[in-house]
Amino acid sequence: MDGIRSRDNVVYRCTYEVVWCPKYRRPVIDGPVQERLDQIIKEVCAERDAPIIELETKPDQVRLHVGCDPRFGIHRLVKQIKGRSSNLLRQEFPALRSRLPTLWTNAYFVATVGDDTTSEAIERYVENQKNA
Repeated sequence: MDGIRSRDNVVYRCTYEVVWCPKYRRPVIDGPVQERLDQIIKEVCAERDAPIIELETKPDQVRLHVGCDPRFGIHRLVKQIKGRSSNLLRQEFPALRSRLPTLWTNAYFVATVGDDTTSEAIERYVENQKNA
């Protein structure tokens, strides 16, 4: 039973593909910003016992394949990751404050892994974030 987890009286296998972009899809995730962002995401996921299956950061987007306890909720996990990373990155890299009013768009794409979500649906979401 690969990927099955349990906690208290709940047994689950909930994995999600989550994608979000910087405001206006500005390509600001590179070099030291990218390294620090990866570290922050890993820290938050470790604190929430949310195993990272895959993490990919590009200059204008973040893709995270992660397991999440259904009682905690993927929306809360994403909110914590985006909130903490925005605060810390904008403190540690002042250039981000001058280039963007906020680091992330309010929106994100999420799909349960194993459903009929295609890479085309993810790409459409990312493209639509240019005007967000």
